[in-house]
Amino acid sequence: MSKSKIYTFTGDNGETGLVSGTRVSKSDERIAMYGEVDELNSRLGYVVALMRAEKDYSREINFLESIQSALFDLGSNLAIEAEKRAEWKLPTLTAQTLETLEGEIDWIDAGLDPLKNFILPGGTVLAAAIHLCRTSARCVERKMVAFELSTGEELPAQGLKYVNRLSDYFFVLARSINKKNGQSESLWQPSL
Repeated sequence: MSKSKIYTFTGDNGETGLVSGTRVSKSDERIAMYGEVDELNSRLGYVVALMRAEKDYSREINFLESIQSALFDLGSNLAIEAEKRAEWKLPTLTAQTLETLEGEIDWIDAGLDPLKNFILPGGTVLAAAIHLCRTSARCVERKMVAFELSTGEELPAQGLKYVNRLSDYFFVLARSINKKNGQSESLWQPSL
């Protein structure tokens, strides 16, 4: 079996193909939307790499890799027209996917001190990288909402809820990582 070439020449004129084969401009808002999902997934890959280089984060790594797979599922469903999703039988996010994420948020949050102030993103390098995932998830959420409003196309089931919960998950995960590493949180000090 011969290896296929990574470059196809099909995008050289500024177009790309959706899962269904439909050709669209690379500037299409659908492309921007699932491109943001890909960017979030890449940031997560960086976080996982940082975790592997540090102490034992096997539980966190396993969960983050399940999130990466869920983001691939979401991205594939965003990369096809809503009316063609059922025909392609793509993997989808389920209510159980969302419940599992919510359970993980609750489990992590139970081990954290209650917040009495706003905190600044940062702390350890790992926590700061997780905060970048949090803001990236918010960007994905904004793109999804804008896409649905401008096109009227229904978003994949559970997609918007899942991305919304992801930013909450990254917030508590960053706090947990800082706590695990003895890093105090920097509190917001309003400027005068």
